[in-house]
Amino acid sequence: LLFVDLACSFLSCNFVSRRLNELTGHNPLWKRLCQKHWLLTEADKTQRGLAWKELFREYYADLGRYIDYYSTLKKAWDDLKDYLNQKCPRMIASLKEGVREEELDTIEAQIGCKLPIDYRCSYRIHNGQKLVVPGLMGSMALSNHYRSEDLLDIETAAGGFQQRKGMRQCLPLTFCFHTGLSQYMALESTEGRTCSEIFYQCPDQLAQDPSAIDMFITGPNFTEWFTSYVDNVVTGEYPIIRDQIFRYVHDKRCVATTGDITVSVSTSFLPELSSVHPPHFFFTYRIRIEMAKSALPENACQLDSRYWKITNANGNVEEVRGPGVVGEFPVMTPGKVHEYASCTTFSTTSEYMEGHYTFHRLKNKEEVFDVAIPRFHMVCPAFRESMVRSVNDYEEGEMHGMNMADPGGRCPRHV
Repeated sequence: LLFVDLACSFLSCNFVSRRLNELTGHNPLWKRLCQKHWLLTEADKTQRGLAWKELFREYYADLGRYIDYYSTLKKAWDDLKDYLNQKCPRMIASLKEGVREEELDTIEAQIGCKLPIDYRCSYRIHNGQKLVVPGLMGSMALSNHYRSEDLLDIETAAGGFQQRKGMRQCLPLTFCFHTGLSQYMALESTEGRTCSEIFYQCPDQLAQDPSAIDMFITGPNFTEWFTSYVDNVVTGEYPIIRDQIFRYVHDKRCVATTGDITVSVSTSFLPELSSVHPPHFFFTYRIRIEMAKSALPENACQLDSRYWKITNANGNVEEVRGPGVVGEFPVMTPGKVHEYASCTTFSTTSEYMEGHYTFHRLKNKEEVFDVAIPRFHMVCPAFRESMVRSVNDYEEGEMHGMNMADPGGRCPRHV
């Protein structure tokens, strides 16, 4: 009986072992894993001539340490390239192929800091871009001011690695030829920064210590920073203008229609022209005025003047009136679109504007009417004040650290 029991147990174990072996080689299982973690398709499998299990093992051997990030970042890159291929294909030509694992290890040894795992993962897919204009990470143009940010390749970024006081252990992610502006990523939690945090540096102009540098925060980590930017691009939130990605944000509520004319507004914060100390926050806004195609020809009109009501976070109101818009007096006819950009600065962390344009009919100059400009909000992004600022630089009761603009119930979004 004992022999029979042992034989039965052996046969049972043998069956379970064979079944497990069959399951581990089950193609549908490995196919799902390949699609989930590596975004592989049937075409990829056919091209490589491997079974799904072997394909998964090959990718895992090379990219296994990035398995928690790869699919998210690869999808973001694929979505961005698909969109740009339709809208501005010349920008894709500036992208560089991904780097090898050994190259990233060499960079870490060179700068003496570990690179965040999601940053490494993205650079295995694409090593930033060539230093060209326009840059991949967005542009902004206003009068004689122009900014366009390139996504730096790993070698160039390492060359700009910061070890000076106030910016210790910070790696540049982007660079603008025209303004010298960069977004930085903190590689360590030091000087009041959080590791992996991404920011624009902003020198404290009131501090006695030149290393006192405030920061406008643009992302908590590389994955959030990059994927949120890509989402804004591919959803059309950031418009493509003259083959460039412009970082204007349009709140869908910022639209007003008066008769045949619709006015919509988008805004953008300019960190390179702003400061925390003294509080000086610079915004540009882009206004689109459109006359409906269905409007009657006799409704053609011309803009004469503008009126603005500007309210800051303290509730202080300023009213502005003036002729035309940025020196122009656009004529609106059925289907006509007129767009222009202007700017404003304020010393509080939020502000909103609203108003109207005054038009007259071309067929009868005595027929005058107002067209509403929708209320639009401008909110300073989160910023972090320098931790190296001298105590003597602060007025009594002043605090420093992380700051978020208080919307006060009026501002529906952050810019």
